[in-house]
Amino acid sequence: MPATQTVPRIALTPGEPAGIGPDLCVMLAQQSQPFELVAIVDPKLLAVRAELLDLPLSIAEFVPDRPAVPQTAGSIAVLPVELTAPAVSGQLNEANARYVLKTITRAVRGCLDGLFAAMVTGPVHKGIINAAGIAFSGHTEYIAGISGGQPVMMLATPGLRVALATTHLPLAEVSRAITHNRLRTVLRILHQELQTRMAIADPRILVCGLNPHAGEGGHLGREEIEIIEPVLAGLRLQGLALEGPLPADTVFTPDYLSRADAILAMYHDQGLPVLKHMGFGKSVNISLGLPLIRTSVDHGTALELAGTGKANPGSLEYALQSAAEMLGSGA
Repeated sequence: MPATQTVPRIALTPGEPAGIGPDLCVMLAQQSQPFELVAIVDPKLLAVRAELLDLPLSIAEFVPDRPAVPQTAGSIAVLPVELTAPAVSGQLNEANARYVLKTITRAVRGCLDGLFAAMVTGPVHKGIINAAGIAFSGHTEYIAGISGGQPVMMLATPGLRVALATTHLPLAEVSRAITHNRLRTVLRILHQELQTRMAIADPRILVCGLNPHAGEGGHLGREEIEIIEPVLAGLRLQGLALEGPLPADTVFTPDYLSRADAILAMYHDQGLPVLKHMGFGKSVNISLGLPLIRTSVDHGTALELAGTGKANPGSLEYALQSAAEMLGSGA
């Protein structure tokens, strides 16, 4: 947290304006918080959603020079960014793609400048951003492009943390992407961030193999023998507590989890289905390896639920809680 902030100030970007992000923002504004929450959004969008949800909402324009104050239930500070086109619940519009990216950029710049102590992001729709002619592979990569750093994606739910060696890649490209350098870098970042941001003095990390049965001694693939095992051996000599490569179909069993602070999966759908089954609606996406604290929801835009009042704010609540805990606010 910046030294000038006695009360943490956390930026919130609701994401895709046609999705449930604005609904979740209105829902969270109904709760008092020990930090100041600043929504980077078009205030008219929040007002419309509050009316659709029949929830009271007092919107105040964010004043950067004013000291941060804890959030009061039923109100929210807004750093206004104007929509390019009116947002209709459940209906994507390419015209608002740049609006979404502008809100994220404002949050990142604010964190880097010390205006915000952390940022929390709602769900975006990658398809509509790309359809608007903007190359976009994901929140994390976009934020890293502005802030620098080497991002590592980790999702967490009570009792389980899963980090990823690769993220949004076609399955056919995963093996080529798992190199000695990449794997070594990811494990070092994961180890360091568990220490510094999760207050785990000696992190224990279990590492999945890439292939079924972790390669079956080379009969089902050689990535474990040629890449994963040598990297783990080298890092163990540097003091990292690493176990693996382990078969992904058994590493998520209670015996293994009881001795793990985190699991490193080799690709997106190797580890995240287990985590989401275990904690969907109560899990958080944490970006490691960046010069700022950023957490996010574990779900998509849920266009069919936008404006209905049926969206579940659990994941966004947990994302805010996780960001506040990393700041040491005790929330």
